[in-house]
Amino acid sequence: MNCLMRRSQNLLLWRNSCVKHRSTDAASANRNAAGKLSYEEFIGHQQKQAQRSIIVQVSSEKSYPELYNYCSRFGSILGAHHYCVRQDEALHYVLLEYSTSGEAAAAIDSGVSNGDLCGVPVRSPFLWFRAPPAGSKRSPNLAPSGTLPALNAIDGGRVMESSQLLALVRGAQSIDEQVLLLHKHTRLNDLGIRLRFLAALQVQQAISGMFPTAQAQPFGSSVNGFGKMGCDLDLILRFNDDTGSQKGLAVSEPSRLVFHTKENLSNGRSQTQRHMECFGDMLHLFLPGVCHVRRILQARVPIIKYHHEHLDLEVDLSMSNLTGFYMSELLYMFGEVDPRVRPLTFSIRRWAQSCGLTNPSPGRWISNFSLTCLVMFFLQQLRQPILPTIGALAKAAEPGDSRVTEDGINCTFARDMDRLGFRSRNQSSLSELLLQFFEFYSQFDFHNRAISLNEGRALSKPDHSAMYIVNPLEQLLNVSKNVSMEECERLRIEVRNAAWVLESEVENVALPVSEGERQEHSWGLLNLFKHPEKPLIRPNMFFKPRMVEVSDLFEQKELTPSPSTPQTPNVRSSTPTSNSTASTSSPITYKSVSVRQQVQGIKTATRTELKQIRGSSTPTKNSRRSSR
Repeated sequence: MNCLMRRSQNLLLWRNSCVKHRSTDAASANRNAAGKLSYEEFIGHQQKQAQRSIIVQVSSEKSYPELYNYCSRFGSILGAHHYCVRQDEALHYVLLEYSTSGEAAAAIDSGVSNGDLCGVPVRSPFLWFRAPPAGSKRSPNLAPSGTLPALNAIDGGRVMESSQLLALVRGAQSIDEQVLLLHKHTRLNDLGIRLRFLAALQVQQAISGMFPTAQAQPFGSSVNGFGKMGCDLDLILRFNDDTGSQKGLAVSEPSRLVFHTKENLSNGRSQTQRHMECFGDMLHLFLPGVCHVRRILQARVPIIKYHHEHLDLEVDLSMSNLTGFYMSELLYMFGEVDPRVRPLTFSIRRWAQSCGLTNPSPGRWISNFSLTCLVMFFLQQLRQPILPTIGALAKAAEPGDSRVTEDGINCTFARDMDRLGFRSRNQSSLSELLLQFFEFYSQFDFHNRAISLNEGRALSKPDHSAMYIVNPLEQLLNVSKNVSMEECERLRIEVRNAAWVLESEVENVALPVSEGERQEHSWGLLNLFKHPEKPLIRPNMFFKPRMVEVSDLFEQKELTPSPSTPQTPNVRSSTPTSNSTASTSSPITYKSVSVRQQVQGIKTATRTELKQIRGSSTPTKNSRRSSR
């Protein structure tokens, strides 16, 4: 009994120091002067939006009027979005948003199970609109054709083709406009965010009966404002509402009724792995649309990966990654500080992808998160900084900003930028910032210095990693520990080359050019993006077995036979003469005089060495007599 009492007291102390978000009223009071949503307001708005929405599979977008008329009986529909999932054939879906969550629940409750399939019926916001039974009357037109609201998006989840995007960027009037267009047409749109929060809601509702306070929270690129179209969804599943808002008023007297709880005797990590294994089975067996479930339980952060076929979405589900959740909040705040932060980051990510510096699969190359940290650090160390340091945010934190994870990691920093009093006076354009970024890292000493967003300056590297970026929240970890020496060298070479290219492009843009020439030729930002069909140029010292390629020294010329000499194919002279050899050989043309002189010097030295070898190997007459 004493042991249980001590454990209860420790649990109570931990929960008091654990992460608690502010209530919605407190969050709305912290809205900044510009009228932008705080991170908590943004998350809360998207969650309520998901609770008011359903997704219905239809035969095509032409089924929308009939679907609207049928579903309007359950409530007022605020908007509709159409998207496609392309498998063997295009599957069409319509997302309907009701005015209240009760109306959406009424539409879901009216659904029936499919008797033709031998599966367990599951209640979820994913439905399909079947044809009316034969002989039955169609639903009456509740909305006249003139008042039928149009679809907000048709095939809204489709990623723009690369050729179409490049043509759009090519038609811009300046490099700054190119950067803005690239960001506008590649960032995660409103429909993409809605679909990701619906995927989280499906998981949350599936376990709400046994765990009524559990929440499935999206984090990462889906919510931090730096996600692009088609990005994966990162979810964290919490059972005790650690990442939710603290609702209701505190009671004056604690309740004397306590839930019985099954005690976990094993350590926290093994218990988390067992829980995730069970949830992986539940996802695989019962949730509609979930397929290809993979359990990666031995990683530093155990996750469950699966694909959602109704959303065409890859999902990573974890239960112990609160630092990732708060890092998403920090990046969201940085993106809201200045409108140049996100477009600049998108352009640099696109450049790194075109150069082959980043890769969708994990490995020895730099990740998008590490690249984003490089951009944030660059914006911190400018003479007129655009972003504040994380250390300054931590100093400006108030008691309501306290965040401590269950692992004891302190994630406390000011959630209100206005309280910090930071105002940037930097007036540089996007093209100027992009050029300064490349110039800065072309001269950065990655070999001896580490990057710290907490301090906003370079520190001495604590170990021998090729690149060291201090984790902003877990400061004992290196974000870029996976980056190899070869990839770090490639990054330095590529930023140097990009600085040269962009500097010339900035000068050329100032010259008067006709609109037709801009449309026909690549210019500005497009010259930074290497064509994927071109092979990547890697450093010779790491990737080439030879110091010099023969093709770099000589020019290849095809042999053209003399018109006076008849060609006799398939016939070879048994005793070729020197004249015939001279007639068929062509003189070697060197690309430069220095190369020709070096080759001639090598030939002369080689002949001298061969003569010496022959002279030493040929026995003289005296040596023959002595041997006899």
